[in-house]
Amino acid sequence: MLAIVHNVTAGTRLLDAIDVLASDLRIQVKYTIIGSSAFTAGTWRFLTDRGIEPLPWDTAVGESFDLAIAASHGGPLSDIDAPLTILPHGMGYNKLLKPETGNRKPETGNRKPETGNRKPETGNRKPVFGLSPEWLFDGDRLIPSSLVLSHPEQVERLVATCPRAAEVAVLAGDTCLDRMSASVALRPSYRRALGCAEDHRLVLISSTWGPDSLFGAHPDLVSRLVARLPIDDFRVVLSLHPNIVHRHAPWQIDRWSQAWRRAGVTVLPPEEGWRAAVVAADVVVGDHGSVTFYGAALGRPVLLASAPRHAVAPDSAVGRFLTAAPLYDHRRPPAAQLTEAITTHDPTEEPLASITALATSAPGQAAALLRSELYRLIELDEPAEPAGTRAVPIPTAVTTPPGAQVVLAEPHGADVRITRYPAELMNVDGRLPPGCHLRVDLHEPQRRMLDLAEIVVVPDGRDAAAVLASMPGCLLATGPVGTDRWLVTDTDGATLLFRGTIDDGAVWASVLHAWLDAGHSHTDLPDRLSATVGRRRYTATVERG
Repeated sequence: MLAIVHNVTAGTRLLDAIDVLASDLRIQVKYTIIGSSAFTAGTWRFLTDRGIEPLPWDTAVGESFDLAIAASHGGPLSDIDAPLTILPHGMGYNKLLKPETGNRKPETGNRKPETGNRKPETGNRKPVFGLSPEWLFDGDRLIPSSLVLSHPEQVERLVATCPRAAEVAVLAGDTCLDRMSASVALRPSYRRALGCAEDHRLVLISSTWGPDSLFGAHPDLVSRLVARLPIDDFRVVLSLHPNIVHRHAPWQIDRWSQAWRRAGVTVLPPEEGWRAAVVAADVVVGDHGSVTFYGAALGRPVLLASAPRHAVAPDSAVGRFLTAAPLYDHRRPPAAQLTEAITTHDPTEEPLASITALATSAPGQAAALLRSELYRLIELDEPAEPAGTRAVPIPTAVTTPPGAQVVLAEPHGADVRITRYPAELMNVDGRLPPGCHLRVDLHEPQRRMLDLAEIVVVPDGRDAAAVLASMPGCLLATGPVGTDRWLVTDTDGATLLFRGTIDDGAVWASVLHAWLDAGHSHTDLPDRLSATVGRRRYTATVERG
């Protein structure tokens, strides 16, 4: 059996599909990279990192196989000597995309689908990727022996656009959606792995590829959104389509995303992690990509930051979704509209419920249906044990709390309300917001932040005085001196010890800052204080050194 890999995106879906028969001792699976995709970069490493040594394409073309399987279209697929199954690498077939002539290479991510005067061979119709003759035929020859679809609405569109291919259409559900649905019980584990506490709301930002995508149309959205979300109320996770990563190169994406990670954003690897994040999310901010649609299909509220209707077939599931799903308002404060989306969402509300139901006509059955089709083509009896659906893995992406934070401390007697934002807010607004102060970890890599800090957080409170003496512009230094004690010292050498259980003891330095900023002295500070941070309230006793 031969697995034909176009790019990393298709490779991830192929691994899901092949899993239904890969353990069968009667079947040897070989892989090859077709090389026709504009996003081939990274595919060879993706496979070798998983212990797969792909055959050169010329070698694969020279051999015969009992079955070939691909999760994309394009390239010289008809050169392979084997019955061929093609399945989608996303949520069905929705995008309008025209193959290049000659080598059948799809257009690259920087070009928009044609909308002008050029007419495909069937008139003014724009070809739908995967459902049009341009993608399914090589001359007069039908390329796939089996075209896997997830819902009858795709069959209806196939009949309308390419009736000769309808005879090979097979309804076999959606293995990817089934895996996410089977993972719902692991939601607390996914959230914990993504750095999300019980009282946090997890925001998943997802972008497909191309100029009309969220990232293509609004590359500054991540910065603008995370900068204005309180750290103690929200966690932000970012999923970029593998085509973005491998078009620009992982190194470049890593550099572009440095500021986001410093602001506390979890940037997922392109291959895996996004499915767990969809399950874990409280809300998805996305576009016309499959991840956003999958989020809605799992019952998550979604907000479309980009909704390019011209880029998808209007009668497709995603085309209908773009007309029905609510839009993200780039002019409104993000916290308010995200909270509103979460608290008012009803997954049974029409027309969205009927539209998201178009993801699959066989929920929970994709593995069994796909396995039956593959064994039919390979002419082997199916194993006796039922086909299984695996949960998606726990994310391994690292979440780091912001080392530089803008803090708004609002005293109300002996209680102080603390609202914290990433210091990225200063870059977005160009200034420190009125009434706020800047607290910075000593090991913050951006030294400019330390120069501006009013509070410095040290790893060990015993070093607070020495560090503060070396920072003439800083007012307070703080650090732990035990499991439940935090020391705060000021430029006059006055030392206070705050004792109490809290996730981040540096909060007490912000409490003291607010007290001093209101014109009080540290000697007037009550012996017992409380701080409200997000939806949690903490108390501490104060000891003077």
